[in-house]
Amino acid sequence: MPSRNHPGKFYALPQAPQQFKQLLMASGFDRYFQIAPCFRDEDARADRSPGEFYQLDFEMAFATQDDVFQAIEPVLAGLFEQFAAERTVSPPPFIRIPFEESLLRYGSDKPDLRNPLRIADATEVFRGGGFGLFGKLVANGAVVRAIPAPGAAGKPRAFFDKLNEWAREEGMGGLGYIIWDAEGPKGPIAKNLEAERIEQLRAATGAAAGDAVFLVCQAKAKAEKFAGFARERLCDLLDLREKNTFRFCWIVDFPMYERNEDTGLIEFSHNPFSMPQGGMEALARAGPADDQGLPV
Repeated sequence: MPSRNHPGKFYALPQAPQQFKQLLMASGFDRYFQIAPCFRDEDARADRSPGEFYQLDFEMAFATQDDVFQAIEPVLAGLFEQFAAERTVSPPPFIRIPFEESLLRYGSDKPDLRNPLRIADATEVFRGGGFGLFGKLVANGAVVRAIPAPGAAGKPRAFFDKLNEWAREEGMGGLGYIIWDAEGPKGPIAKNLEAERIEQLRAATGAAAGDAVFLVCQAKAKAEKFAGFARERLCDLLDLREKNTFRFCWIVDFPMYERNEDTGLIEFSHNPFSMPQGGMEALARAGPADDQGLPV
């Protein structure tokens, strides 16, 4: 393995048990687990394990997805319950969210379910509509994501201006919005969008009098990612996050492949040694570019 801190040099990890574990699985043992200290030559990240940690590692032979979930859910729930103090913990079975739905509703494949905000697809609301900026972008393949902001209609104008400024600092064109007050929908977008389309948007997001909806219009991947950022920022600004709780879920149906936006090439977006749903038949039937096919 190449050394991160010593370019041009390599090192071996003879103690890594991966091949031995896989030999055990292939030879007929039905399951294996270990609890062991691990050391990795990598920088710590906010969403990753540090370089030194203890790992619960398990292998299961001839197992279905449900078998794996049923084996690990009681362990995770039980571990968190033991050290939860006054916090509540999601009981098994954990909810399952398809990958595409997670990107749409939460803007992430690792959503924080303590955040009650749910993103909605508002692309068709703006297609051919009176708000020309979004209409042109949608005609050229962009999508619109709508993030509800309960109770935000009562916020001062500075609240909306600062969010718009933040979006620009993040490299976006801005963050559009519509406010619903006692007199009806307000804001620059509402002035140019037809009443029936505004109602469609309100229905899609569940907005009511006193609420606001923020809007992101970009290419799909960018819109989903930034809508996810906006969802988290709004949750914190409005103090909506559920406290003293752990909320677990499984994200399922990850795509095996994805297209690199910079190079246009097909790349693995998931462990390439995983069997896709549908098995060998799916491998023979669907190609890498087939609608991000072969969920795993």
